[in-house]
Amino acid sequence: MPNNSSSAERIREKKKLFLAREQRITEAAIGLFLEESIERVTVSKIASKSGIGKGTVYKHFLTKNEILIRIILDYERNITKSLTQGIKRAEAGDPGAAAQSYFHARLENPRLDRLMQQLEDRLIESGDVVQQIEDLHQLRRSNEDALSGLMTQLIDRGVLEDVPPHFHYLACWALAQGAVELCLNKTWNYRTDTAQLMKFITNIGVTMGNRGQYQDPDSKPSKKHK
Repeated sequence: MPNNSSSAERIREKKKLFLAREQRITEAAIGLFLEESIERVTVSKIASKSGIGKGTVYKHFLTKNEILIRIILDYERNITKSLTQGIKRAEAGDPGAAAQSYFHARLENPRLDRLMQQLEDRLIESGDVVQQIEDLHQLRRSNEDALSGLMTQLIDRGVLEDVPPHFHYLACWALAQGAVELCLNKTWNYRTDTAQLMKFITNIGVTMGNRGQYQDPDSKPSKKHK
C-alpha cells in the first residue's frame, strides 16, 4: 500500500519549492526594475538574475506582465496585512494605529512604492491581466470598507472630524503620495535625513483629521434666534 503520509509530504515539499522559486523570480525582477527602466527588463534578464532557467520562469509566469502584476499584488497584500493589524489596534483603543500602519507600509521604502505605481500605470490598460487587476481593485475596495467602518466609529466617538469617512483615509493616501514624491524629487533627494523625515510625516499623518483641527471656510456661524 502507498504511504499516504509520505506522498502528502512530497506534495507539500514540491509546493514549498515552487513558491520559493516564484519568490526568487519576483525579487530578482524588483531588483532589476529598481536599476533599469521597466521596458528594458526582459524575462531573460529576470531568469538570469534569479538563477532560474527561462523555461522554468515561464512555468510560473506566462508573460512579463504576469510577473509585474504578481509584484503589485504582493505589495498591496503587504499593505493590507499591515493595515488590518492597525485597524485591530485602533478598534482596541489606539485611534492612530491604522494610519501609522499604513504610512509605515508605504514610506518604509519610497523607491519601491514609486515602482509599484509605475508598474500599475503600465498594466492598467493591459488586456492580458484583467482578472488580476480586478483582484487588485477588489482588495482595495475591501480595505476601503474596513477603513470606512473604523472612521465612522472614530467620528462617532468624537476622535475625528465629522466629515465623510473617506475624507480621512483619502487624506492619508494624499499625504503618503506626497511624501513618496518628496523623497524622490531631484530637488530634495540630496538630503541625508530621509528616514527621519518619513517618520515625522508619519507622525503628522497619525493625528491628521483629529477633532478640532478643521474649520470649513465655507461654513457660516450659526445664528441664535430669540
